[in-house]
Amino acid sequence: MNNLRVAWLLPTAWFYWQPILSEFTELFPQTKVFTALFPGLTPKLNKPISIEVVGKQVKIQSKVETTSYGSKFTFLSPRIIINLFKFKPEVIFTSSFGVWTILALLLKPLGGWKVIIAYEGSSPSVDYRNSQPRLLLRRGMVALADACISNSKTGREYIINCLKADPKLVFAQPYQVPDLNTWSEAETKSAKPQESQVNPRPVFLFVGRIIPRKGLKLLVEACLLLKQKGIEQYTIQVVGDGTQREELERLCQENQLEQINWLGRVEYAKVGNYLKEADVFVLPTLEDTWGMVILEAMLCGKPILCSQGAGASELIVEGENGYCFPTNDAARLAEAIAKFIENPELTATMGRKSRQIMGKHTPAKAAGFWHNMVDLVVAS
Repeated sequence: MNNLRVAWLLPTAWFYWQPILSEFTELFPQTKVFTALFPGLTPKLNKPISIEVVGKQVKIQSKVETTSYGSKFTFLSPRIIINLFKFKPEVIFTSSFGVWTILALLLKPLGGWKVIIAYEGSSPSVDYRNSQPRLLLRRGMVALADACISNSKTGREYIINCLKADPKLVFAQPYQVPDLNTWSEAETKSAKPQESQVNPRPVFLFVGRIIPRKGLKLLVEACLLLKQKGIEQYTIQVVGDGTQREELERLCQENQLEQINWLGRVEYAKVGNYLKEADVFVLPTLEDTWGMVILEAMLCGKPILCSQGAGASELIVEGENGYCFPTNDAARLAEAIAKFIENPELTATMGRKSRQIMGKHTPAKAAGFWHNMVDLVVAS
């Protein structure tokens, strides 16, 4: 056990973060998570997490781009300064390049702590490559940081090439990884989703917000292409809700596309049921810095159809545990769907490969990597 005091600055301590933080707390018992949004603890944590809510987060959208994340600023309480000096951490992990990261870096000389920046992943609208002021600010931040980490290789390349960080201090390692215990035993043993039992297989599942950025219209267009070819023996399950749902449902009705079931929003604890009952997981996103749901589906032993717009597409071994396709390419997506319809044995073989890959990316292994990063910055 290590007696170092470690602080985590997470604007949102969502459920999927908690198993990893629990494993980390096993290694560093004096760990405290500071957050502005906490949904409550998930069941079956190996070790309780010390969580302190500091103010609230307020998101200000300055430019709305429906097919991307858009331009936004997230306000976080400056009270974090008081909390940090009270806790006196020796190492701080901080999420991305927000307000709390700036404060942690500026106060390094007074606090005497080391700062590690965790950047979820690279994508066009969050990288701000065309905004010189943002790039200059971020370059200053990585210059002050003791190390940086990203889930993806493209995230690491962005930090090195665009933000001019020292390559020796920037690491690529999936640190946002799922744990099946996130879904409680009571939920995973509950009744199976009825829709997947009565509709033709294979069952393709989408889970997420129904907004333009998630690319669900591309999936509908791919289904229309399959219909033109007379391929109709399959089912699409859509779990989620959002501003584009009405438009897409109307498009399906107008084209008599009956393969798509719109299931609406489902509690996070119940998502595991739908993943387990599906045959293939689909994420046609136009832009996602990471895409945690891809890893959750892989952990459940599912093949993946994923656009190249998701950072987690790096975990797809083409033709072994799924297929990747260019964003906005409905024809390529339709071809990939057809492969599973015409070759049902692919579901099992590719699903096993997905689970095998996820064996390398567990909360315990992520926590172990963070432990190595703490050792690195403390020794520097």
